[in-house]
Amino acid sequence: MTNVKNASDRTTQQNTAYLVVRNGPMEGTIIPIAAGQSATIGRATTNKIVVPDEICSRNHCEIFFDDGRWKLRDMGSRNGTRVRGEPISGDFALTEGRQFQIGNTFLSFTFERERAGDEDSRHYCEDDTATEIPVLANEDTVGQDLESRPEIVHRTSRTRYVMGDSEAISSRDRPGQEAQRLVRLGLKMAAANDVRSLAEIILEGLFDVTSADIGAVLLLPANSAIKRPIPSQLELAAYKSLDARPFERISDYVSGVVLETRVGVVALDVNANDRFKASDSLNAMRAESIICAPIRRDDRLFGLIQLYSTNPDNRLDPEDSEFALAVADQMALALESLQERHRLAAGLARAENENQTLRDQLQIETELVGDSDSIRKLREKILRVAPTGATVLIRGESGVGKELVARAIHEHSGKENGPFITMNCAALSESLLESELFGHEKGSFTGALNRKVGKFEQANQGTLFLDEVGEMSPAIQAKFLRVLEGHPFERVGGGIEVRVEVRVVAATNRDLERSVENGSFRKDLYFRLQVMELFVEPLRDRRSDIAILANHFVVKFAKKSGRPVESLSPAALTALANYPWPGNVRELQNTIERAVILCSGETLGPSDIQLSALGAGDLRITDDKSRTSFRPVSVEIIEQEHILATLEWTKWNKSQAAHILGIERSTLDRKLKKYEVERPRH
Repeated sequence: MTNVKNASDRTTQQNTAYLVVRNGPMEGTIIPIAAGQSATIGRATTNKIVVPDEICSRNHCEIFFDDGRWKLRDMGSRNGTRVRGEPISGDFALTEGRQFQIGNTFLSFTFERERAGDEDSRHYCEDDTATEIPVLANEDTVGQDLESRPEIVHRTSRTRYVMGDSEAISSRDRPGQEAQRLVRLGLKMAAANDVRSLAEIILEGLFDVTSADIGAVLLLPANSAIKRPIPSQLELAAYKSLDARPFERISDYVSGVVLETRVGVVALDVNANDRFKASDSLNAMRAESIICAPIRRDDRLFGLIQLYSTNPDNRLDPEDSEFALAVADQMALALESLQERHRLAAGLARAENENQTLRDQLQIETELVGDSDSIRKLREKILRVAPTGATVLIRGESGVGKELVARAIHEHSGKENGPFITMNCAALSESLLESELFGHEKGSFTGALNRKVGKFEQANQGTLFLDEVGEMSPAIQAKFLRVLEGHPFERVGGGIEVRVEVRVVAATNRDLERSVENGSFRKDLYFRLQVMELFVEPLRDRRSDIAILANHFVVKFAKKSGRPVESLSPAALTALANYPWPGNVRELQNTIERAVILCSGETLGPSDIQLSALGAGDLRITDDKSRTSFRPVSVEIIEQEHILATLEWTKWNKSQAAHILGIERSTLDRKLKKYEVERPRH
């Protein structure tokens, strides 16, 4: 107790201390630190003590003298400053001989320079790992002199049993040599990735130690529950012969005995034993001795290891059998581990499969926004159709999202890593469309200065989406049909056949049946495209999706534009729900994007929604002034009633009413003043 107290008193009186680096490139470095100086430690060159350790933070920790004691403080490092393997918190008081860890580097704290340079105290494990070596100072010996602490007499980073040199163990020590080889063999077994390579490693190791010149590993079917196995159920996993002798199933007698008893056996004088004379294969190989070892683990039997020696002067002996049995026991563990790894890998693959399926479904949910019956059925069809590779025809009005459906098909088709190429067939003339689809050679027409690769070639191993396919001319339709049927094509002005593997997804808003009837669209192409048909309903027929889509677009464009808009007001949602959306989802998207950009608050109101006059004629305005029969009144009265009805419908939102009426807001104000109309007070 007195020694501890004296050491403690001495600690508080010391104003100069030393840090000793115990491992790594700076091993043995001694750094003095004085009271009044904060010694920072880290990877950055601005620190007093720079530690070239990648795991160490730039500014890792600091040591300082405070209130008569030296203290250690972590500076918010990634991996923490550790003592005895545990990260410190707050100010940690340092005592004589205390060792601490930053990253992979260990440092010791001491007051005595002579002890800091002591060779034994600087010794560190060769293995440069992050595992802390035993700390000399512990809670029971804090403050004791270093000389009074336990002496470390041996350190090593590698056991002699895995060293490759032949002098590590005496040549006369056969058990020691075999133990060494057994350990090395076990490490190799643990690294095997499949049963075949494991069995080959086993035979290679056995041939190095025993006098066998023929060997085989025979296994029962994986995961079999055979209670009384027989030799015929064994399957060859690996075979080795020093003289390249082909494998023959041999010695069912010995195999049967070992399968029955699960005990390793050595058989000598095989040729002289009547029980083996019936074995033609044994007679043919002239085996003199046999070892058969069961591969077992608890109550489970995996198979057998068989070794044969054909040299009468170098027979297999019980020592060989002992080693073979030890190897067989290790192999059983390795097989069990390997099978477990395969089981886990299979389970992981199934989980990843299920996860990918769920992600696919979620991705479609994200892309095709909506909760109406038609959208749900459309998602289900996409998941069924996409993996088949069939040609798909998507039908629907302009703006409903046909390209979005085509992209969803591509992403779930198995060709998702291939290109997705789009082409609008209505945007170009016949000659330009042919060139865009099939490409052209240099000089094939005026302006063709170089060879051009067409959309079909660009989409090879991927998907080609052709929008407005009903706008193709008959000549292009014929060439297009041949490609769909798997025939090669030629570039415009070229003579070389080009073959591609492309999935075609086409779309149209035209009445193809009527086009077939009037001869503007080929009947054979119509049936070729109609292998699988998907119909996307217009937005007006799935009004329950309007609010969902609108909110989706608000979030999307608020994030894109950096605007603080968060939601739509109930009145704005009502206005959107009552509008017929002649431009479908595309019009709704553009309307919300414009509203988000122009909105000055966090909520979109009716005044922020600018609806097109194209849809105003379809608004169903119903109030007491609606008339279903003719009245002989002037246009001025009809105009007045219509303006009032529109204002009532928009809840007197003059900007929205003016937009619906197709007039300026100032014009609406003038007309209201003219008619002496004011908003009624409720």
